[in-house]
Amino acid sequence: MKTALTIFAVVVLSIVAGCNGAATEKEWFVVNFQEGRTLQYKFVSSRDIEINWVSVESESKRGKDKPDKFSESMEMVVAYTPIEIGPDGGFTTVKATCKSVKIKRSKGPQKDAVKSFAGKSFTFTVDAAGRIEDSSQLDELIKEIGKKAFRTDRAKRRTKEPDMIADFICTQWFLWDSVSSIEKPKEGISVGQSWKSRLSLPTPMVMREARDVTYTLKEIRETEKGRVAVIRSTYSPAESVPASWPIPYVGSFQMKGKFGFFRGYKILDLQGRGEELFNIDAGRTERYNQQYRMKLKASLPMPLGGATPQITIKQKLTMQLLGNP
Repeated sequence: MKTALTIFAVVVLSIVAGCNGAATEKEWFVVNFQEGRTLQYKFVSSRDIEINWVSVESESKRGKDKPDKFSESMEMVVAYTPIEIGPDGGFTTVKATCKSVKIKRSKGPQKDAVKSFAGKSFTFTVDAAGRIEDSSQLDELIKEIGKKAFRTDRAKRRTKEPDMIADFICTQWFLWDSVSSIEKPKEGISVGQSWKSRLSLPTPMVMREARDVTYTLKEIRETEKGRVAVIRSTYSPAESVPASWPIPYVGSFQMKGKFGFFRGYKILDLQGRGEELFNIDAGRTERYNQQYRMKLKASLPMPLGGATPQITIKQKLTMQLLGNP
């Protein structure tokens, strides 16, 4: 069996003496791409959104106004096939093909530029730790689809329709973040050990924000399909966004829809948690579940009766391996 790349799976056992003489088991992980074998995953990104109008003076809710509630979701199936497998410790090139993309909104347009990813393919190269080293095709595809989110009105102004391109980026740019973000992977990870990283923050409005994440190897489970590492995660607001993250839009524009009139978004609070199951023996992620609740404050171009909009977003992101490879 030819191994594609080393990210985080095959278990090697190391005995490290602690200060009290006890032994600590360390785990090394490797992600295996097998030649000629395609892995298919289903990604779902969904959120419930609530807009409340709050008094600027008292920060209390205006009793006469009912909150505006709506939801949106993206379901996508992506197939990953290794096309150039490097030796252990080398680089591996993977071809990703978006088999299908579905969008559902409780209010507003069902059309969405993100649907244009369906049938599209791109390749990317990852290093031995699972970090993306060459994402040029993915970056170009994101920009290409980003252009489809715009329409030109009679005044020749650029107007952007609502889209979920940020959700696509969140699922594809951070595929192995939980394992590739380990600072010293050669030293291994023991149960109970934690490490930090940063993930994107998909939202229905145009924002460039991120969430800090703390991963913890919670336990190793014995299953019929092999040993599974349970990686838990918690989230909080990040102070900055890495400049290397892709940007789907350029230039100035007016956003259409509910968030076309809001300005100056500020995150007031963000809390959440997640869990990922990584099959150590098979060398691949089986599924993950990420959930968080975010509160934001926005402003308006002109005052509106001494009130300001406050927005609550309940976000859920899932990924699941399809079939029985």
